[in-house]
Amino acid sequence: MIKHSYEFKKKLVLEYLKNQGSYNFIAHKYGMASSSQLKRWVAAYNNFGNTGLKRLESHRFYSFSAKLSVVQCYLTGKVSYQKLALRMGINNPSIIAKWVRDYKNTGPGALMPHKKGRKSILRKMRVRKTKSQGKQTVVDANVEYIRELEGELQKLRLENAFLKELRRLRLEDETKMRELRKSSAVSEDHSD
Repeated sequence: MIKHSYEFKKKLVLEYLKNQGSYNFIAHKYGMASSSQLKRWVAAYNNFGNTGLKRLESHRFYSFSAKLSVVQCYLTGKVSYQKLALRMGINNPSIIAKWVRDYKNTGPGALMPHKKGRKSILRKMRVRKTKSQGKQTVVDANVEYIRELEGELQKLRLENAFLKELRRLRLEDETKMRELRKSSAVSEDHSD
């Protein structure tokens, strides 16, 4: 994927906003494969100004609840990733696409924050130096393993609660549909 500079993006966006051509014309003029990227730049510029075209130097971190609400909003509504990203103040719609894909593949646990990088190999004992004493203290690796297990248990409990709530809502909907069918059947019988 080609990464374009801020100046290039702004030049194309301003050209479009000054009515110097359509999306397709400007994209073709500058050798872009399609006009969809230009459309995203224009939308980002209109909503966020110059910062919508700039690359973020540091990554933004989103909480689990924020990710889950965005994913649920996408799944329940008929709104595109682009429109949802603009509504939620997210500059890159592909982030939402990744969250939705992860959610569909592995469930809500995929949206939980997790440590980056390779997991450390579990050792029987690990030696650390404390700054204040200069001594070496022995830290049992089992304590670290228990912490990891507790974190995983918390994630699983959260996922379990979510699935139970989802099941409850589905059963409620099914019950309402049965009652609706019964009432419509009864009303049809009385109309004959």
